[in-house]
Amino acid sequence: MDVAAAYRHCEEITWSQARNFSYGIRLLPPDKRRALAAVYAFARRIDDIGDGTMLAADKLAALAAARASIMAVAAGSAPATPGPEAAGDPVLVALADAGRRFPIPLEAFGELIDGCEADVRGTSYTTFDDLRVYCRCVAGSIGRLSLGVFGTRDVATAAPLADALGVALQLTNILRDIREDYRDGRIYLPDEDFKRFGTELRPEASGWPAADPKLVDLVVFETERARDWYARGLRLMPMLDRRSAACTGAMAGIYYRLLQSIAAAPELVLQRRVSLSPGQKAMVAVRSLAGAALRSGRAGSPQSATTAGGPR
Repeated sequence: MDVAAAYRHCEEITWSQARNFSYGIRLLPPDKRRALAAVYAFARRIDDIGDGTMLAADKLAALAAARASIMAVAAGSAPATPGPEAAGDPVLVALADAGRRFPIPLEAFGELIDGCEADVRGTSYTTFDDLRVYCRCVAGSIGRLSLGVFGTRDVATAAPLADALGVALQLTNILRDIREDYRDGRIYLPDEDFKRFGTELRPEASGWPAADPKLVDLVVFETERARDWYARGLRLMPMLDRRSAACTGAMAGIYYRLLQSIAAAPELVLQRRVSLSPGQKAMVAVRSLAGAALRSGRAGSPQSATTAGGPR
């Protein structure tokens, strides 16, 4: 398959389905934009398997097949042409090419699949450390894959920061989706936190979780925990080039604005899905690009990574 066509296919998936990440990805130069679109397209495929309507056994089989295909691509990303496992699959063709152009740790997709398998099995979490491992799998992995596209001089220092930012984004997701996840039989917040606040998720007649003051207090606690992870993860920003920092700032900034909305009215996540408008997201992206340009002009100075739409 033609590599250019494969990348176009991945970009079509990204622009049509990445409701938050597309704002940041568009800020990258063309080669990095195409590579990150390929990363997103395969991650979307994995998520769609986990969130789809197949029986659990069929989902696990599909995830195993996805794991085998990406590990084959990862093992063969150095040769000049994609292996046979990628030949008829535009997403794998694009990923194989991206893996040759950039030091993308394609094996990190295995961790994303680990997290998705945990969802399929209905795994719950006793402690925050348990939940942190899950967040590292499903979101930190994407951070490290993205870091391979962005590039940095000190991967050993940057990778844990990308992980931390992933934890922050996933905690925000968990809070935003607490109602829908509960309806679908998933509870992500750790049991130790429910016990700490003397509360639990209980159904109303409608099937949605009933709100009570202690549960709202728990949501507030989790928003503060997420803020701490943003503060850690955003230390990654000065380690990236201007356009990569703008991309990261846009994606993280959109989720941080969402977290701010939840913190301002924590009871709302128990009543409806909290979201930002397209205009709000676009404004975060514009500020991220401007903030990255400002930091680039002050290279070498210890500027805060929060200028680009994150904690302010």
